[in-house]
Amino acid sequence: MAGNAFWIIIVLAVAVIAWGITAYNSLVRRRNYVEDAWAGIEVQLKKRHNLVPNLVKTIKGFTKHEADLLEKVTKLRTPQLSNNVGEMGQSEEQFGRALQGLMVQVEAYPEIKADDNFRNLQNQLSEIEGDIEGARRYYNGAVRDYNTQIQSFPSNMIADRYHFDEAEFFELDVEAARQAPDVDFDK
Repeated sequence: MAGNAFWIIIVLAVAVIAWGITAYNSLVRRRNYVEDAWAGIEVQLKKRHNLVPNLVKTIKGFTKHEADLLEKVTKLRTPQLSNNVGEMGQSEEQFGRALQGLMVQVEAYPEIKADDNFRNLQNQLSEIEGDIEGARRYYNGAVRDYNTQIQSFPSNMIADRYHFDEAEFFELDVEAARQAPDVDFDK
């Protein structure tokens, strides 16, 4: 009888250790998904920021009147890459607002809207904005799954013990910044 109790304790101990290893590895995997998803957002944001100088050059060729707006967009295009998701969100909101302001100003210049180079750039910008939205959704889904596992019992015990901290969602606070800029100038 004492021999059976010994084996039961051994089996339980092995089961707890196996569960702990599985929970830890699952948390690591989900944290890596979050980091990978964030890298995807950074790639898309960098693409958008790299497109802006070409856009600004094209617009400058048609108008000298919007110099202050062009300068603001150019200044904001330098991405403030940060591991702080909230800071990146604020930086991107400012950039998005400036870019939208630029697009609104372009409405006053039909000759810009008719330029093939500008039309190509606005199509690229629309595609990138869609890619950013997709990357943001993927990232936020990875964060949701990761945070859910961190908060759920019993894996929260492993998360607390090994300092798995919750990840922050990448959200834009301004409704206008959540939407891709309207770059359809065929109207």
